[in-house]
Amino acid sequence: MADIGKRNLLSIIRESAPGLYLDGGDLGEILLPRRYIPRDIAPKEKISVFLYRDSEDRLVATTETPLAEVGEFASLQVVSVNPKVGAFLDWGLPKDLLLPYREHDLPLRVGHRIVVCVVLDDKTDRIIASARLGRHLSKEAPGYRDGQQVDLLIASETELGYNAIIENAHRGLLYKDNLSNPLKIGQRIRGYVRTIRDGGKIDLSLDASGYQRVFSLTGKIIQTLERHNGHLAFDDDSSPESIRQTFGVSKKAFKQALGTLYKHRRIRFKNPGIELLDNSAWEPGEDEA
Repeated sequence: MADIGKRNLLSIIRESAPGLYLDGGDLGEILLPRRYIPRDIAPKEKISVFLYRDSEDRLVATTETPLAEVGEFASLQVVSVNPKVGAFLDWGLPKDLLLPYREHDLPLRVGHRIVVCVVLDDKTDRIIASARLGRHLSKEAPGYRDGQQVDLLIASETELGYNAIIENAHRGLLYKDNLSNPLKIGQRIRGYVRTIRDGGKIDLSLDASGYQRVFSLTGKIIQTLERHNGHLAFDDDSSPESIRQTFGVSKKAFKQALGTLYKHRRIRFKNPGIELLDNSAWEPGEDEA
């Protein structure tokens, strides 16, 4: 059965002047307008399409890809506001996505960005947006492991830090004390599960913890040195912003990695900068604990 609000692989039933009619199972025949038909499509070939309702509320298919499908979270921009129904968001398709007033409690203006979940309205069978994020998070216990790398969407700011949506499923917290720079609401970033506390609350980090962090970072520093003829203008005195921009880690993690490399005589400090030493007998990961 085909799913509204998701990408589906559907069979072609027939061709007509408006386009191709696809087999939507219980949803019946679904039109793929001619402007979306790939040039090299074969008559009996299946085609990957996204299903949604057009401006006349007809179920149609498109080969275009929205910024988020049903069940996914995204930061979307407000393109218009209707005082009677709500805000309309740009989600990458010709028909804008409605964010009804009942699904948010924030004043919105054109140009604003808001983090929402794309959902299928049970009453109308229409795809809408919801800013009431907690309702759409997974109710299942998180199965992440400590140190696991995850995809994050920064959803909101709190006194302690930033709430982030983890893998389109769970909510976690990035503590401000562990961040070298402020984050932006709607920012997508890779992070790590620090720990899962009682009750399923998840603490996050932007750096891998302990040995794993140092191991991966030392190798990255060595590779970067090799690409720059053995010299880098980074050391213990480099700014947290420049370290984060270049290596994607905090200054604390960077200093720990430099300490490991210095201990094993792989680098020396030039004040400023560091230099790669010819000591290839040691490889990142050996005796770093």
